[in-house]
Amino acid sequence: MQKILIIAGSDPSGGAGIQADIKTATAHKVYASAVITCLTAQNTQKVSAIHNPPIQFLRQQLEVVLDDIKFDAIKIGMLGTTEIIDSVADILSK
Repeated sequence: MQKILIIAGSDPSGGAGIQADIKTATAHKVYASAVITCLTAQNTQKVSAIHNPPIQFLRQQLEVVLDDIKFDAIKIGMLGTTEIIDSVADILSK
């Protein structure tokens, strides 16, 4: 089975972000792993708030999953800050 790592934000309404990406991967019979870059308070109408995890925790999520699973593809979604972008780029470049 092919494996994809999804690096993106979480949409609790399920219409975007990690939730939508996992649904899409599953529909195509692809195993999906996910690293959460931010949590949103949103519904189908609007985003009311965004919470970014501590950068060290984000980095740890990426490092441990990449250490364990060999991915066939990586899909990147919402990276809410420059610090998140830089951290993801740094880890993926290794």
